[in-house]
Amino acid sequence: MMVGVLLAGGASTRMGRPKAMVKTEAESFLARGVRRLWTACDSVVVVLGSDARAIRDRAEQEFERLVSSGTLHDDLRNAHGHGAAELEVRFAVNPRWKQGMFSSVRCGLEDALELKPTAALLMPVDHPAVTPMTVASLAGVMLQALAACKRGRERDQFSYALIPRFRAQRGHPIALSPALARAVISDRGADSLSDAIRRSARMVGYLDVHDRGVVVNRNTPV
Repeated sequence: MMVGVLLAGGASTRMGRPKAMVKTEAESFLARGVRRLWTACDSVVVVLGSDARAIRDRAEQEFERLVSSGTLHDDLRNAHGHGAAELEVRFAVNPRWKQGMFSSVRCGLEDALELKPTAALLMPVDHPAVTPMTVASLAGVMLQALAACKRGRERDQFSYALIPRFRAQRGHPIALSPALARAVISDRGADSLSDAIRRSARMVGYLDVHDRGVVVNRNTPV
C-alpha cells in the first residue's frame, strides 16, 4: 500500500485566505490534491495547522458532496486497479505548523508510517495542477526501485527519494521509501525536506515529466 501526504498546514498569508479551500475548476485545492494522490495511494494523510478545525469541517462537507454526486466513482474504480478495496483520507493536525512546512512533513510522515506503507508520496496543497499521470508514474518507478531490492532487509534499509522534473526544474510530489521517511522524521539537524533528503538518502532519482504542474505552486490569488 502506498500512502499520500498532503501538506496543508500553512497560514496562507500571501493567498489572503486558507489555501486549502481555494477553488480550481469548482474543487478545492485540498480535494484536488487528495484525489490526485488517490491515483496511486490507498490512503492520504492531510496535514492541517492554521484554522485546522474550520478547514477540516469544510473539507468533509465537500467530500460528502463529491460522494453523493457520484464524482468519486472513477476514483474508486481506479483504486481497484491498483489493488485498493477503498479510498481513505485522514486528517492530522501539526501543532508546530508555525515552524514551517518541514514540521508538517514530519507530522504527516509519522502518521503515514503507522499504516506501514510500501512508500509515501508527499505533495504541498498549492500544487493543484499536477496530473494523475505524473502521480501514477512516480508511484510506478518507486515500486520498481523497491522491487529491485531482492532481500527484505535490503528493502527495509533502502533510503531512496524520487523527484519529478519539468525542463530540468525539480518539483512535487516527491516519493520516499519508508527507510528515508523514517530518517527524515528523526533528522533534527535538517532545516527543510530537501536538506533532509540530501543528508539521509542513499540514492536520489529524478523522473522527467511533461507536466508543468509539478513546478507551479499557487501562493497568490489569480
